[in-house]
Amino acid sequence: MSDVILDAFDGPVIPVQALTEAETGPALDSLPAGAKAFAVSSEFKGKAGQVLLVPGADGLAGILFGLGAGGDPMAFRSLAGKLPAGTYRIARMPEGMAAGQIALAFGLGSYKFDRYKAHGAEKARLLVEGVDVAEVRQVAHACALARDMINTPANDMGPLQIETIAREIAEQHGAKVAVVTGDDLLAENYPAVHAVGRAADPARAPRMIEISWGQAKNPLVCLVGKGVVFDTGGLDIKPSAGMRQMKKDMGGAAHALALGRMIMAARLPVRLAILTPVVENAISGDAMRPGDVLASRKGLSIEVGNTDAEGRLILADALTRASELEPALTLDLATLTGAARVALGPQLPPFYTDDEDLAADIERAAKAESDPIWRMPLWKGYADALDSDVAEIKNDPDAWAQAGSVTAALFLQRFAPAGAWAHFDIFAWNPRNRPGHPAGAEAQAIRGLYRMIRDRFA
Repeated sequence: MSDVILDAFDGPVIPVQALTEAETGPALDSLPAGAKAFAVSSEFKGKAGQVLLVPGADGLAGILFGLGAGGDPMAFRSLAGKLPAGTYRIARMPEGMAAGQIALAFGLGSYKFDRYKAHGAEKARLLVEGVDVAEVRQVAHACALARDMINTPANDMGPLQIETIAREIAEQHGAKVAVVTGDDLLAENYPAVHAVGRAADPARAPRMIEISWGQAKNPLVCLVGKGVVFDTGGLDIKPSAGMRQMKKDMGGAAHALALGRMIMAARLPVRLAILTPVVENAISGDAMRPGDVLASRKGLSIEVGNTDAEGRLILADALTRASELEPALTLDLATLTGAARVALGPQLPPFYTDDEDLAADIERAAKAESDPIWRMPLWKGYADALDSDVAEIKNDPDAWAQAGSVTAALFLQRFAPAGAWAHFDIFAWNPRNRPGHPAGAEAQAIRGLYRMIRDRFA
């Protein structure tokens, strides 16, 4: 994405007054008589998302932007798309909001996926002072990368393309990359990744991508991301409506790469491992079948009750690999279950951990960054729903347990590293247009996680 956040500008800058409903009356009284009359006649009342372009003798004299009750800097996401091209600054800073958060919100709200369209008009830009503009840009750019990857259809975002992006990120930040592809996955002991991806065309062969970065003296953070570039459901094929948006099923890998990019760009004092198993869950004569029993890197046998529960299979091998690295912290991100959406909807991704300190750190950072998440329980009473009659565990829980996102997390916990671990069942998608949140890919949880990691290992 182009830089819409500026730290210097020589040309004309249009002031923006951001006002809560409570502040609007006194603020309008302080305006010149003509501007006040215009605002009153336009019924500007500071309602959330309300924007008024105040005319002047030579163009725009300024902007009035409503914050409603106020308190959420992400409200500024909606401002970017409502302004004509030009350069703006926040002339009236809302109380309790940091300039950096406002700038980031503006950057996130400026995002558009236009890869397959002629580029439109120039975007509005925001001039900010007294903040680390470089960091704001890095976070905004990383979130845009994740959204671009998720929005890109599977014909242009296959396993090779994700590998290429991973290599580009690694090269940019001086990291190392190791990739295991196709039948080599069996030789290198990633049997579950191989089983899920082997039905794809050889040009879209499954692979395990591992990025490593940082100094040996620093604590290790492992990021694991589910990379299913397209999910047909396998032989347990999805209906057409369920398959329509499955280009986004690599959202976990996109998020892990984006979060890793933030960490490396900021040169946080950690070692980093980014593990992304990348496959296409295709249908062919070599596709895994319901009832198959798979080997896993951990040595646990897994009965495949449903080929559409494939994400947890590839994550099992990746989490086992993470265990071998003995990390101080492991975070996995995956577009894993529809049950998470039934429980919490598209805007509020659940996360799971048994580590109370980690949960508190995650929640604190997410709140500070206005990056919504919700902790869900790793309820042990459902664990035996994963028991198999023929293997050590199965990938589809018994129906009596019902809580599909919880049982998926319990499955992953069997393979996760000891110590601090959290699983995020993200949606990575806006199902409808909202101001500042266009329909399509969305970056979820990673802004808060970046802050948590920054604070935890500072």
